[in-house]
Formats: sequence, C-alpha cells, structure tokens
Amino acid sequence: MNRQSEIEKLTAEIERLKKELKKRKKYGLVWEDKPEDVVEMCKEKLPVLKEVKDKEIITDKDKPVNLLIEGDNYHALSVLNYTHAGKVDVIYIDPPYNTGNKDFIFNDHYVDPEDGYRHSKWLSFMEKRLKLAKNLLKDTGVIFISIDDNEVAQLKLLMDNLFGEDNFVANLIWKSKSGGASDSKFFAVDHEYILVYARNSNKFKLGIDTDAIVSTIYNLKDEKGEYALDRLDKQSIRYSPSLDYVIIGPDGKKYRPEHKDPSNPNATWRWSKETVKERFEELVFKNGHVYTKNYKKEGVIPRSILIDERFGRTRTGKTDLFSFFGKEIFQNPKPAKLVKYLLKIIPNKDILVLDFMAGSGTTGHAVLELNKEDGGNRQFILCTNNENNICTDVCYPRIKKVIEGYKNLKGEQVEGLGGNLKYFKTDFVDAEPSDKNKIKLTKQATEMLCVKEGTFEKVVDNERFKIFKNSDHYTGIIWDQTAIPEFKKAIKDIKGKFSVYVFSLGDETFDEEFEDVKQKVKLSPIPEAILRVYRRIFR
Repeated sequence: MNRQSEIEKLTAEIERLKKELKKRKKYGLVWEDKPEDVVEMCKEKLPVLKEVKDKEIITDKDKPVNLLIEGDNYHALSVLNYTHAGKVDVIYIDPPYNTGNKDFIFNDHYVDPEDGYRHSKWLSFMEKRLKLAKNLLKDTGVIFISIDDNEVAQLKLLMDNLFGEDNFVANLIWKSKSGGASDSKFFAVDHEYILVYARNSNKFKLGIDTDAIVSTIYNLKDEKGEYALDRLDKQSIRYSPSLDYVIIGPDGKKYRPEHKDPSNPNATWRWSKETVKERFEELVFKNGHVYTKNYKKEGVIPRSILIDERFGRTRTGKTDLFSFFGKEIFQNPKPAKLVKYLLKIIPNKDILVLDFMAGSGTTGHAVLELNKEDGGNRQFILCTNNENNICTDVCYPRIKKVIEGYKNLKGEQVEGLGGNLKYFKTDFVDAEPSDKNKIKLTKQATEMLCVKEGTFEKVVDNERFKIFKNSDHYTGIIWDQTAIPEFKKAIKDIKGKFSVYVFSLGDETFDEEFEDVKQKVKLSPIPEAILRVYRRIFR
C-alpha cells in the first residue's frame, strides 16, 4: 500500500470517528434503570382491551366517543401505540411527584425519602411511559406535565433527551396555593410547574389567551381598528450596533434611539433597517419620537406565570371533587380550570386529548366543560389504574355525573354536559408466537380495532365476520378467510369507506381477493400488524 492510499485510509477513519463522537452523549441525565414488574410481564403476556359494556354512556350517537381505560398505564399506552400512533394532539399528565410521602408506588411498594434509588426508580418509571406517549403525538402535538421541585430538574433533562432540547416550549409556573405556609422551614413554596414540550416545535402552534386582562389603553382608531402607540426604541440589555441607526422621517428630520437611562446607554430600535424600509408607512412620527401601532387583539400571548384565580388552586381542585362526592378524596388534585386553560390556548377546538395518569378524571371533566362553553368537538382518552378503587369509585362516577348531570350538596340538579364514553379494562393474551395464541389475540383484538377506527356501532355480528360503523366510516373484521366472498356481498350496497382486517397466521395482504372493491376498502392482516408494534415496544 503506497503512502497516498494510507493517508486516504487514515483520513477516512478520522472522519468516521468524528461522526461517531458526535452521536455520543456529551451531557445528559444518567441513572440506574430499575426493572419494573408491569414491564417485565409483557415478555410473557401481551396487553389487549376488554370493554366493560355496562359502563357505556351514550347521549348522542352522532358525537365522538371518549375513552376511559382501567389498567396500568404502561399496558394502556402499549395498546394505544397500535390504535393511536400519531393521532393525539395534546397530552396532559399529573404524575406522582415523588415526594416520599406515599405518592409514588414502584413494584407495589411506596418509595420513601430514604430509598437510595428513589430518583432512579422514578426516572425509570417515567421514561418508559413517556417514550410510548411520544409515539402517540402528532407532529403538531404538545405535552404538558405538572411537576414540583422534587423532580423538575430530573424531568427537564429527561424530556430534553426524549423530545429534544429544540422542542422545549416553556416551563410554566402555576400558583397552586394561597395563604398558609406556617409549617414552612424556609420559604413558603406556593407554586408548581408545568413543563411544555412540542413533538416538533417547527410545526407546533400556540393560540392566544383570550381571557387575559389587557392593561393597554387603546385610545386611537383608524380603518384597521383601535390601537395604541408603542415606542420603536427600547433599552437593550445587550447592545446591538446594527439596531442603532438613523431613521429619516417624512419631514426630513433625523431620529435616533433615545437613551432614557444615562447609566445604561444601550438603546436601540426594535426593528432592523430592512424592516423599517419595508414597513415605513406603518410608522408614526410624533413629539420627536418614532412609534408603531399596537392594534387591539382579542387576547394576548399566553404568559409563563399562571398566578390569577382563573387558573384555580389546589383548593379549587378539592372543591371540584367535593361537589361530586361530598368528601375530600385527594390532598393535591388539579383543578379543572387549570387544564381548561391549557386546552383553550390550543387554537384547534377539534382535538384528541390524552391523560394517561388520569387519577380523578380532571382532564375529562375539563374537556367536557370547555366543549360546552365554546362549542368545541374535543375528545379525551383517560387511562388510570384502579388503586384504591380510584377508577371505579372516583374517575368513572365523576365523568358520568358531568355527562348525565347530578344533584349537588344543596340538593340542586346540575345539568349534564352531554357526551359519550366507552369503558375498557386491560386484559392479556399469552405472548408465545404459536398459532393458538395468534388466533386468540385476533379474537381478543375486536375492541382494539374498534378503538383504532372509532367505530363502535354493530352492523353485522356473526361467527365468521363482524362489521362496525360510526357516522362516516366502517370497520370489517374477518375471522375466516373463506368468508371473504360473503363479506364482500354484505358490504356491496353499503356506501362509505371500509377498514378491513383479515385474520392470517402469516402476513398475507389479500389484495387479489379484494381487487374488485379496492377503491372501497383498506386492508390489514391481523394479528401481525399488532405484533409488529408489540415487538418494537417489548423487544
């Protein structure tokens, strides 16, 4: 080998090593991962959904169906990775804060303050669920996570790693308490946090806060509407020479940024030279200063500090629950007001909201109230375990009362907000990839497929195939391949699109069998499509 080729080979190796080093984490969060029983279980058992039919609530068949899933949220999120991948607009969760005060259970045991692996257990628990949750968000989606000082630092680093620092939106500060704090050792801590991350910050859009109090006085008006004048010059913390230049007014007078504070002469314009040139007609020259027109809007940009009473307090959350059950159920429940605000600043009123740590059902309550207030068409999916009967005795009854109405503590009838709800429990099928288990998984997958397609009304129900529908879509599930001709005959005169799932021990497409109706149907073999998702998650 000549010297030139040796140099080329060495150069190529150096470039390869540079790329490899770039991939390696230079800074981040390190913890000792702790095995979790509910996760290890999935190596032997695959989660599915089983409907609890007598808990169904239907008030309007033309409206979307909300979902409540009882079971460990790791199992529920695994199922949703098949049924709702890339379909969720907003996730809100209120996870255990890991205070050591019996608020966080890991492998059926409370994690106390003296546990040397306290933070590692919490991070292991959160990472596994947040990874699954991320897959559910649309590219335009966003996740809100309530947290306090115990784990906010760890959670921020974890989210930077999972979602990317570029997708960090804000760390909101919520005033959770008012008064009290006589037991505080140092400062009276009366706030919590809400970490906000976009799935893709380049595609995420946030709306305005239409209920904020605007202190600006809009005392001027033109053909565009009411406006106030804002000075174009400003005091800058970091002086930028490119923003300190002369503007020549219509009268030929020269204007420069005014140094209001002699001790800090860093005054600049808010606009660049190019912007001033492009938007010169919008400028107002008055009293020796340059102004821009600040037109009155319906609201303002949301603020990061949530201090007003309109966001609620912890005591507001307690009052919410007390009005339903006549007793105190939780120490620190989130108020529906807070979740309503977070949902209201999302511009789209037709969104899917997920809370996989639903607890008492605050998120579902907030969605239903907000829809009633602004005519929205938001849907929710709530997931919670049934620890201390929280799902059966708190979450479900609360949502049922909100939908159907109830009598308050004064004996007054509170009108229901309407809506639909389906109640599911997680169930399991043996994971060993035998033909017997594949058949069993297919039979157990009916509810999952209906959840995936949002089709719950039965049209045809027999041993060989089933057909379900919603207002504009159909789902067909064929257990017996020899029933394909009979199925095609059954759908011949039905107008509308079909998602058709055909049982196959392999991964057959069945394209030939459906060639004559290919414009009408979208085909998927089962259970292989489900197993592919589970192999990715549980490998």
